[in-house]
Amino acid sequence: MVFQILKKEESKKEAKMVLLIILALFLVLSSTTAADEAPFIGVNIGTSLSDMPNPTQVVALLKAQQIRHIRLYDADRAMLLALVNTGIRVTVSVPNDQILGIGQSNATAANWVSRNILAHVPATNITAIAVGSEVLSTLSNAGPVLVSAMNFIHSALVASNLDSQIKVSTPHSSSIILDSFPPSQAFFNRTWDPVMVPLLKFLQSTNSFLMLNVYPYYDYKLSNRAIPLDYALFRPLPPTKEAVDSNTLLHYTNVFDAVVDAAYFAMSYLNFTNIPITVTESGWPSKGDSSEPDATLDNANTYNSNLIRHVLNNTGTPKHPGIAVSTYIYELYNEDLRSGPVSEKNWGLFDANGVPIYILRLTGSGTVLANDTTNQTYCVAKEGADRKMLQAALDWACGPGKVDCSPLLQGQPCYEPDTVVSHASYAFDAYYHRMAMGDGTCNFNGVATISTSDPSHGSCIFPGSAGRNGTFTNGTSLAPSSNSTVSGCHSRLFQSGGFYIHYVLLGVVLWTAVFL
Repeated sequence: MVFQILKKEESKKEAKMVLLIILALFLVLSSTTAADEAPFIGVNIGTSLSDMPNPTQVVALLKAQQIRHIRLYDADRAMLLALVNTGIRVTVSVPNDQILGIGQSNATAANWVSRNILAHVPATNITAIAVGSEVLSTLSNAGPVLVSAMNFIHSALVASNLDSQIKVSTPHSSSIILDSFPPSQAFFNRTWDPVMVPLLKFLQSTNSFLMLNVYPYYDYKLSNRAIPLDYALFRPLPPTKEAVDSNTLLHYTNVFDAVVDAAYFAMSYLNFTNIPITVTESGWPSKGDSSEPDATLDNANTYNSNLIRHVLNNTGTPKHPGIAVSTYIYELYNEDLRSGPVSEKNWGLFDANGVPIYILRLTGSGTVLANDTTNQTYCVAKEGADRKMLQAALDWACGPGKVDCSPLLQGQPCYEPDTVVSHASYAFDAYYHRMAMGDGTCNFNGVATISTSDPSHGSCIFPGSAGRNGTFTNGTSLAPSSNSTVSGCHSRLFQSGGFYIHYVLLGVVLWTAVFL
């Protein structure tokens, strides 16, 4: 009898151990699901265009470019109707001039939600509400009621059982982060502690995320070149050029990651360590005035192409490696009606007709943004380039660059026209495609440029046209570059399938309590 009792107790212990192991496995699975949720690239849609496309045209462009996440700066009814049944995930915004009214009246907030949200879901896939934009840095008088506005809107969503589907947050300028490098020393402007502390409590309690606008272009510009251009553009850096946080010894290879981590550390300073970050604006202008020499097509292309690759590769940041920082590119269209310097009008990926401002270099980044037509880009001699520099670059390409220049020999298909411009263009393009169109491989000390026009002629077929894309091989020399002397989300936890995991975990715990 004693033996049977002991055996029964032993069986209970074994069963309990098995269930504890199962529970641990589910916990691991749930955390893995959260960390592995796919990051995304979205696009902001501004409307300050003299010839703004109508909502149907905008949605047609979004579909053609396979853009699945957008942010609107308002809750325009026509736009939301045009998005019906597209599945595109939409962040709508409360304009800054409405925050004071909403922040002081629960009824006003409920009316706003009824008119701008309830009238459109679920046919239009609204997933977030951005309450204002950079309120603390641009509209300080609304700061004291900002959190009230967010709470009132969230309460209206709760009343309609939409709070798990639609998250509420507010985009911040990165300028509210002080002493941002090294990131481990960063903190929010303490003037706004009475707002930031309850705001972060709200985000934490509602499982929402911090919205942050990150603009390495402005960080680079304001640094008076103390920040290397390559560091701002995500270009590869040798280890000796990486920025190191002396407190954490974390290495930073780009401004974007440093700013995002500064925000993480600033939240930690206020004892908030589990709030994810979504970057609501980031980009690079493609054109500027005389005081903005680095607002160029090539730099805009380089930044946005590298940003997209960085996000979709789920690289994360040095503080949180492998944790996605989903990002919205600023912006879909060039906005010619915006005031300010020339650059303010030239952040777009497309013009009002839907024509790409430049062709993104997105090889290997997936299907987002269908203007990834890298097989139709070419590297050619820049118009007006110095002939001696062209000749030197041509000699390098056909020598150390290891390009097969035999088609340029007399009697071969690309000998005519027998000019340094024509020959250099062929050699540049051959090198560019053999190097898989990598960043910095179409520069040649500034005498080369990327073109979308096929330079092939007669029987001379350029490598890009023939589609003979090469691959990077170790030991192959890099083309001389004007920059070579300098240096070469957190996912929304337990959403979607994550809820199922919580129910299973609860069942396991109850099972353990009842039967053991």
